Amino acid sequence: MADKENMIDVLRKFPAMLESAAKLGEDMNFQKEFVESIVVIGMGGSGYTGDLLKAYLNDVAIPVHVVKNYNLPKFIGRKSLIFAISYSGNTEETISAYRTAIRRGCNIISISSGGKLKELAELNKNPHISIPGGIQPRLSTPYLFISVLNVLSYSGIIEDQGELVKKCVAELESSAGSIEKTGKELAGKYRNKIPIIYSAQEFFCIAEKWKTDINENAKTHAFYNVLPEFNHNEICAYQYNQEIFKPLILSYDDYHPKIKKRIGIFRKLLKEYKVPVAEVNFVGNTLLARLFSSIWMGLFFAYYLAMEYDRDPTPVEIIEKLKKDLK
Repeated sequence: MADKENMIDVLRKFPAMLESAAKLGEDMNFQKEFVESIVVIGMGGSGYTGDLLKAYLNDVAIPVHVVKNYNLPKFIGRKSLIFAISYSGNTEETISAYRTAIRRGCNIISISSGGKLKELAELNKNPHISIPGGIQPRLSTPYLFISVLNVLSYSGIIEDQGELVKKCVAELESSAGSIEKTGKELAGKYRNKIPIIYSAQEFFCIAEKWKTDINENAKTHAFYNVLPEFNHNEICAYQYNQEIFKPLILSYDDYHPKIKKRIGIFRKLLKEYKVPVAEVNFVGNTLLARLFSSIWMGLFFAYYLAMEYDRDPTPVEIIEKLKKDLK
């Protein structure tokens, strides 16, 4: 069996992970009048927390910035609330940027399952949230994201999220079977194809997550782009599409009416040029539920695509080799 470490068992516990994260960071808060921006530092599945936060807080006045690098932009300073996130606690880019934030006197909360980041937090006496370890970072989104939401909520920067998280968990539990089934069916349709995943700009984090989970789980290429931008360039490639590339559209009722119209026209043009396409429409009573149901489905898609190729979804050998050579 390709799934030697039973990733499927962890995937099916996704709602339970969300539920258990509800109290993470509950004793931490900052005076919101001293916070002018939110900054998330992190790489890979940890840095993804920032991308998801940008989408979730799109209608909130305070800006959210995401740093996936060794350095911090110069505009980040004392009135920035920084979340330094590394699931392992040992990500070198995150630790480098964290040290810069310390020197600038920023408000910092670190989040990890242990490692060097936790040690630095104790040394510098900045708040630290410890999350459960033992899983792949790309599966840790419930722990990382809810930790950040809780801090922002308890600080009064955003409204209380407790009931929204409960509703999200309930919706995921009630639709678990259909979410997994759709993910598995998609995997069958994309065997020996390279998915090109599309969403609206404000939901780019979902298309990005599907792409990177496919990369890590199925060990195959996938790409993503956003509307309306790709209508101004990438769409031209479909006039002479290579069969290996197959578009996949992620749709939400939240989209601007013009974006919905563009999707309809795009589908029509793909039919004209004889390019097969799949589309998934996400529903949910809250934005949180819509985001997490689509993340969960993408994880199932990536998992079952790995099964299609008979590849173990858990290990990421080439990443570990790269890290080893960096030391």
